[in-house]
Amino acid sequence: MNGFEGHPSIMRPPFSTGMALTPDIPRSSLALRRIALFEGLSDQRLDLLAQQCLWHSVEAGKPLLLRAEQQGEVFLLVSGRVRVTTYAANGRQVTFRDSEAGEHFGDIAAIDGGPRSADVVTLLPSVLASLDRAAFLALLREEPLVAERVMQRLASLVRQLSERVIDLSTLGVQNRLHAELLRLARAAGVAHNQARLEPAPRHAALASQISTNREQVTRELNVLARSGVLQKDGKALRVADVARLEAMVSQVRGDAG
Repeated sequence: MNGFEGHPSIMRPPFSTGMALTPDIPRSSLALRRIALFEGLSDQRLDLLAQQCLWHSVEAGKPLLLRAEQQGEVFLLVSGRVRVTTYAANGRQVTFRDSEAGEHFGDIAAIDGGPRSADVVTLLPSVLASLDRAAFLALLREEPLVAERVMQRLASLVRQLSERVIDLSTLGVQNRLHAELLRLARAAGVAHNQARLEPAPRHAALASQISTNREQVTRELNVLARSGVLQKDGKALRVADVARLEAMVSQVRGDAG
């Protein structure tokens, strides 16, 4: 395994998501306070939501949603981490994003009643609550602040996907990797011109994120390491010069500055 590798990649399971979900933990309105979507809701509303939800404890590497399935639940990630991804007909994985504790997912199918638009798998042992479509839509009608947050999140996703389409259409592999590393660095938090990615992203995961192969990612990461932009840091990957990485990305994107 290469020194920059992190958690193992997730392969698409050959079975339905129903096998991954086991309602086996107590219902807790306190746990729902960790969900950003519900910030500011009354205790009474949170108690009702906790009773409406199904609660699940899921091991790492298990499927939660499969693309094209007709399911409308919205999932609330109380703890753990999940990956939103999909697979081409040839089996190639395309990763959209990772979601952390406090986030939600599954709302697109709940809103429009269509099939799932992506697969979701757990990266870490996770605790989730799921709210059925009818209860979620009722919540949006009754709590305008929640509805506004859902709209803001969807708008943010559209912006991210638009930027990604532009990058995939106009940038080479090297530049796409720089842009993805910069995105990860900003998400992890930049301090003193450095950012620590922990665990270090796997090369295969980066490849699926920028639509290339693992070998090309490994080659470009080694180039960045030799130039001092990246450093191995135990099980983490340190971006040692965020400003330099930003300049590299801005130059190829033609950003003003």
